[in-house]
Amino acid sequence: MTALRKTPVALALNAAPFAIRAERASDVVAREALLDACFGANRHTRTCQRLRDGRAPAEGLALSAVARGKLVGTLRLWHVSAGGTRALMLGPLAVEESSRQLGVGAALMDHALAAARARGHRAVILLGDASYYARFGFSVEKTGELRLPGPFERDRLLGLELREGALDGVSGMITPQAPVLKTKASRAAKVLRPVPQAA
Repeated sequence: MTALRKTPVALALNAAPFAIRAERASDVVAREALLDACFGANRHTRTCQRLRDGRAPAEGLALSAVARGKLVGTLRLWHVSAGGTRALMLGPLAVEESSRQLGVGAALMDHALAAARARGHRAVILLGDASYYARFGFSVEKTGELRLPGPFERDRLLGLELREGALDGVSGMITPQAPVLKTKASRAAKVLRPVPQAA
């Protein structure tokens, strides 16, 4: 008879060194600092940022990875039109350097794609490294006729169908579909706008 091996308590406690949860308002400062650290100060000028500026991520699809009370990873998905076909745009995915060997990025990806599928979304598009994202099913197979509103490398525009055939025949420009967020400045401008006077 084979004896069952017991897992040491210390290993069991360390089996999940991070947790993935919905992004919170309290994550904003740490998320922005993490994105700056990962992508540099010029990240706001990148082409995909034009699809996100002033808009909210898709409901339930903004995720944070947290370890010991500290934000160590972030991932968001956004509503876009891929040449007239509804889809999600994934990004940015960022993981703190000291946490990259823990599988945080893969866990965020798996969680986000499962949540998108459960919410009935049909396809996800991203701009990224094919060698990394291929493990999640992304490829250039159906994105060859799509364009982004700015410069991009064609072999980095990748797609994943969550429903078979969702990206069949897509072509044209990828454009944002989420409504523009109302900021305090825009609300103030609306309040201060002069009221037309009768002649």
